[in-house]
Amino acid sequence: MEKVTVLGAGAWGTTMAQVLTDGGHDVLLWGRNSEIVAEINNSHTNNKYLGNHVLPAQLKATDNIEKAFAHSSIVILAIPAQSLRDRLIEWKSLISAYALIISTLKGIELSTELRMTEVMIEVLGTNNYAIITGPNLAAELIQRQPAGAVSAAPTAEIATKVQELFTTPYYRIYTSTDVVGCELAGAIKSIIALAVGMSIGMGFGENTQAMLITRGLNEVARIGAAHGADPLSAAGLAGMGDLVASCGSALSRNRTFGEVLGRTGSMNDARTQVAKTVEGVASSSAVVEIAHRVGVEVPVIEAVADVVAGTITPTQALNRLMAITTKAENFIR
Repeated sequence: MEKVTVLGAGAWGTTMAQVLTDGGHDVLLWGRNSEIVAEINNSHTNNKYLGNHVLPAQLKATDNIEKAFAHSSIVILAIPAQSLRDRLIEWKSLISAYALIISTLKGIELSTELRMTEVMIEVLGTNNYAIITGPNLAAELIQRQPAGAVSAAPTAEIATKVQELFTTPYYRIYTSTDVVGCELAGAIKSIIALAVGMSIGMGFGENTQAMLITRGLNEVARIGAAHGADPLSAAGLAGMGDLVASCGSALSRNRTFGEVLGRTGSMNDARTQVAKTVEGVASSSAVVEIAHRVGVEVPVIEAVADVVAGTITPTQALNRLMAITTKAENFIR
């Protein structure tokens, strides 16, 4: 049994806390909202994010950040990606020099175009970090439905430690040392899910979705390859697996946001109807810049970024994609 601290009491943070508790660990979940914290401790529910689902009685929560960091030197990050830097700066004095920091965040920092682990390294100067990523929808994982994920870390030793930490009878963890490939895939899939959602909102069917998913995966693979990532990561749980779940499920925030955007053509309507963090919206322009920096063409991602920016409509985006000159199909060409 390990002591573990989970930072973030939203749907995903609470789900991660349940997984770790089910694995036999002593988990303390931190959240800013004192009412949610009290509900978790007293009623063992988090109604705002997870409905009437009953959480393990042994899972405890706190709104005291000092208490959260004092609980454990194993820290799970489950906060919005765009707030990571500010929170780490705020918490830096509380974080042990020996802490293992595990990111569950999927996004690119807008102001710097850095991956989440790059932000962690820059702010904390740590090399003791890992990510958990894969096709994991909180609404299904919280019900303990079988799922898989990837533990990626700079060394096999850290990746294996994280694998052991998260493994339960319903949660199967694979290891990788390709942090770059796995992290980029996790960030980019959100943008492809927006594109698929838009196509659904516009009334198009499976053929259109399959085209966008497959060509989107090609863009994931090419960006990863240009950054020295293992091409197989794009074909695994962090890449194709996460892409299938995010594009294929109505539970996906990014796909749902895209559907409203495709149906109404309005970012305001989409933001009103999907009142949750949608990382694909936040990260799309940054991913375009990352791709251009290494000379990779990403027409699907560019189209989504332009729709999000309000320079073209979803219809114009799809028309533009259909007008692109086709070449010989190659997975990473």
